Amino acid sequence: MNNPLITIAVPSLNQGSYLNAALESIFQQDLPVEVFVMDGGSTDDSLEIIKQWESQLAGWRSHPDEGQAAAINEGIAQGTAPYVCWLNSDDLYYPGGLKKMLATLQAEDQAPFVYGRCWTISASGKKLLPYLTMPFIPWLFANFCFIAQPATLIKRTAWDSVGGLNESMQMAFDYDLWWRLFKSYNFTKYLREFVAATRAHKDTKTSNYTELHYQESVEVVRVNWGSIPKKWKLTLPILKLIRKLVN
Repeated sequence: MNNPLITIAVPSLNQGSYLNAALESIFQQDLPVEVFVMDGGSTDDSLEIIKQWESQLAGWRSHPDEGQAAAINEGIAQGTAPYVCWLNSDDLYYPGGLKKMLATLQAEDQAPFVYGRCWTISASGKKLLPYLTMPFIPWLFANFCFIAQPATLIKRTAWDSVGGLNESMQMAFDYDLWWRLFKSYNFTKYLREFVAATRAHKDTKTSNYTELHYQESVEVVRVNWGSIPKKWKLTLPILKLIRKLVN
């Protein structure tokens, strides 16, 4: 962890089934990283897994907190690296994924962050379908979030300039962050390579709090785009159907 290039916060709560795979995918990146596991007070085997990785972690804690966004902000604030990101404990990076994003962002002075392509995988790790990503077009982004959070890397200067994540949000804080970064810098960078995976399973927050996710997303669009596209009126029933099919 000498002179780390990337600070990674790993928020987690009772995700012991997936946490080891997430941490393994980080430390297989062959990059100097500093990793902070922000556990919300798990009662499963998460602490045993964390302790197995303790010698490689920059820090960890386990106690109830103010929510996922607050935990991520806390973890990133503890680091010093010039690039930052977070990896939810049920997601993972593909080999070389972080290195590809880092090289892309280092080569692009204007971009506050980079996002790449991402697979949606099952609880067992089977590839289900690619997450729909594309180059940044604001009016399309107002219709749906085509940035997959695990496949992102942010410059710390940009993160600090917008104040990190909005801790009042529980679900759509990543969507909100991408909007604020884009509006502050008027630039993004898209990497057309698969760099990470997001896991779909019955215990995800998006599966269990679909309506809250929808409500927060609509508010993000209203604040950042100024109006609500008609598409959003159809979104909630479709989201509920997709969650049932995936899980």
